Amino acid sequence: MDNSLSNYIKLLKELGFEYVVVDGETDPKTVEEKIKKLQQLNQQIQNCKKCDLYKERIQAVLGEGNINARLMFIGEAPGGDEDKQGRPFVGRAGKLLTKLIEEAGHKREEFYITNICKCRPPGNRTPTPWEMEACFPYLEEQIQIIDPKVLCLLGSTAARAFLGRNVSITKERGSVINWKGRLVYLTYHPAFVLRNPSHEKTLLEDIKRAIQLAYKED
Repeated sequence: MDNSLSNYIKLLKELGFEYVVVDGETDPKTVEEKIKKLQQLNQQIQNCKKCDLYKERIQAVLGEGNINARLMFIGEAPGGDEDKQGRPFVGRAGKLLTKLIEEAGHKREEFYITNICKCRPPGNRTPTPWEMEACFPYLEEQIQIIDPKVLCLLGSTAARAFLGRNVSITKERGSVINWKGRLVYLTYHPAFVLRNPSHEKTLLEDIKRAIQLAYKED
């Protein structure tokens, strides 16, 4: 096995992954190239000072998961647990997301998970439009590297970053929008569902539909 791929798998397992999925393109050279690009991108965000969020972060959080994922889940920004661990969606909201993915018949490791902003806003506040604008090119590069078919946007903040307008997620969830040749699916953020448990079933159904869209034959 290629050393870069072997080291990448070892790292993911050390982070707590029960198993690692690298499906789709299996050519070792292509996989190695993707890993190197993500490593370079991670180095960039760790050194980034484009906005003031870098001043209070422990570490920037790039994202994790299947580097050939057909579906990418995108939230707004890391929280306290994510800032400490360097992994996305590992707090209460992340545990709910993982649970619902499993209830949908899949594993978290099959997909790629990240955020609009790579650094935690103080007090877990909502990122400002400027902060999201400063960080968005990093996300676009991630999308180009991983090349998912579907982007599942978790919450109104993530949706606003992509659509460039205010989004009422309670009214627009379930919407499917074409964004630069990819499908964008709007749904609730798991943190919203933690505050409003009656919406958990809806989020589960949305996750199922996003997965179906990702694996639907063109």
